[in-house]
Amino acid sequence: MFTGIIENVGRVTSVRKTGGGLKIYIRPEPDMESQVGDSVSINGVCLTVIERGKEIAFELSPETMRSTNMGELAINHRVNIERALRLADRLGGHIVTGHVDGTGLITDKRQEGEFTFYTFEAHAEILKYIVKKGSVAVNGISLTVIGLDSKSFSVAIIPHTLVATNIGDKGIGDKVNIEIDIIGKYVEKFVSKKDTDASRSAEAHDRSLVELLKEKGFTE
Repeated sequence: MFTGIIENVGRVTSVRKTGGGLKIYIRPEPDMESQVGDSVSINGVCLTVIERGKEIAFELSPETMRSTNMGELAINHRVNIERALRLADRLGGHIVTGHVDGTGLITDKRQEGEFTFYTFEAHAEILKYIVKKGSVAVNGISLTVIGLDSKSFSVAIIPHTLVATNIGDKGIGDKVNIEIDIIGKYVEKFVSKKDTDASRSAEAHDRSLVELLKEKGFTE
């Protein structure tokens, strides 16, 4: 579990193909505490540390490659890093699982005063869970949605976030990882189940009524 508050920006030092996936080495800048087996969010993707020296090594499965932008990583690319949340930590952003829902495409980037505004085009299956003033994780960064339409959503990046993460490196045409707020998924499932249960209850009531009318001779 993560918060979307980026701790570190690392640099990719090596990318190696391993079957259908990748093995990547990342050097945090500055160095940070981690050990083999730890869960770490890299650009919003929850990965497991498999080697630890001057660099941290991770393996990416074919599914991770398919559903995120991690397959585009190359040497010297900067990546956002966040270690897993501890129970005693403050939840400064929002609940982020590191299970990316899909990718989005930057379609607009502009600066107004001190703020940088980004617009991300995304699939309808992602956009249906996004709400104005709600939270969304982009490349692992907890952000607030300020605009939304049928094809895209937009956010405002403050100067600190621009320099403390890799979002400032991204421009129009770049692909980013998107994770929607998990609370929306749970609400949808709960409401859907409630509607299904109500429908089944209504059907059972209708059957009972038909059987009662037959019993009393009102119908055949």
